[in-house]
Amino acid sequence: MIRLKRAYEPVAAADGYRILIDRLWPRGVSKLKARLDAWDKDVAPSRELRKWYGHDPSKWPEFRRRYTRELRAPVAKAVLDDLARRAKRGRVTLVYASKAAAISDVMVLERLLTRHSRSPRRPPAQHSEASHRP
Repeated sequence: MIRLKRAYEPVAAADGYRILIDRLWPRGVSKLKARLDAWDKDVAPSRELRKWYGHDPSKWPEFRRRYTRELRAPVAKAVLDDLARRAKRGRVTLVYASKAAAISDVMVLERLLTRHSRSPRRPPAQHSEASHRP
């Protein structure tokens, strides 16, 4: 289960695994108050993409495309795989700072993780001895 929560909202026991998904630390929030399990900048939009976007609603469709492309990088994919596994076992809360969540990176991540955590795992390919003969 994936949940979204602003860094400024109170922490709850029901949050489960809490991960900050922003590249920048939320202003005015202490590490003690945030009570995060992880802060992974590898799933945050790159500095260049974040600055280009600037939460301009007219750029939202292109931001989604570019950010999704960035999330295909091996390091980001490894974090997403881990979060999807965690979400299958319990609640994962994506913590973010943006006031405009509907047009922020957290919505892209939630969509990808929800889709990823619901997809069935493919069993390993079966190889018969006959297929290995010269």
